[in-house]
Amino acid sequence: MICLTGPTASGKTSVAIGLAKHWPIEIINMDSATIYKEMDIGSAKPSREEQLKTKHHLLDIIDPVDSYSAASFCSDTLALLSNILERKKIPIIVGGTMMYYKSLREGIDDLPTSNQAIRQIIEEQASKNGWPSLHNYLKKIDPTTANRIGIRDKQRIQRSLEVFFTTGKPLSSLLKVRDNQLTNKKYKYITISLEPSNRSALHDRITKRFNIMMKNGLLEEVYSLFKRGDLNTTMPSIRCVGYRQLWEYFEEKNSLEFAVEKSIIATRQLAKKQMTWLRSQPERIIIDCLDQNYNKKTIDALAPIVNNNYKNYT
Repeated sequence: MICLTGPTASGKTSVAIGLAKHWPIEIINMDSATIYKEMDIGSAKPSREEQLKTKHHLLDIIDPVDSYSAASFCSDTLALLSNILERKKIPIIVGGTMMYYKSLREGIDDLPTSNQAIRQIIEEQASKNGWPSLHNYLKKIDPTTANRIGIRDKQRIQRSLEVFFTTGKPLSSLLKVRDNQLTNKKYKYITISLEPSNRSALHDRITKRFNIMMKNGLLEEVYSLFKRGDLNTTMPSIRCVGYRQLWEYFEEKNSLEFAVEKSIIATRQLAKKQMTWLRSQPERIIIDCLDQNYNKKTIDALAPIVNNNYKNYT
């Protein structure tokens, strides 16, 4: 299976749509933001025109009030892979949610689903005592996990504590050895990674892209979610980069200028995390996303893979 990935703002969507001009591909979106309805601009969702040009899967599949797990992604993607292949089309997984990709390739642990009541209690404790305090508590009950998590990594601290309070067991004790427990052994995953040769240039691209999003109505999009009244920042949808920072503006916690600045910084931090994970994948095929010929180079890299594995696909 082919996966086209890379940090945010590396041009994955445009490259994927370009590939459809050469091969009969269908795109499986690997993105924890584009799965949500009503979240088009801030998630950089493919336009309606782009979706008409190439078949996309796992877009607009749930309401922002709902959650979508890595386990759900794996289940949905494996079903889609079988269906697309049966129809003699070429599935390409496209996106930058590395947790989804890791889970798809390596399998997923049998952990409890999200418990909103417990999450709320943890949030209240964090508001009262601070996340570093909760990290210290995590260190007492699960030092192995705590040592892997930064003291301000709110989402992972919360999830680790949630698992402990739900099961009575530390997260580290529930994690299984996954080397021989792949989700689906019949698939070999080939990773094409669009990566910048110059980090500053990617940062500039991120800034420009976010400013364009603002001009295209991102603030209004976030406000329409805010005024619904059933959403809040404990939900994965509103935690998405850009949405959370602008949400704080509507909560009157920050000025608009500061919210925009925080959004851009958060997007750069996301790109850094994505690059860190990608560097741990030495088998990936790297294409410089800043190269003016990166579309052609991606096609050239994929050509032998497609020719060897999908000869009779139309």
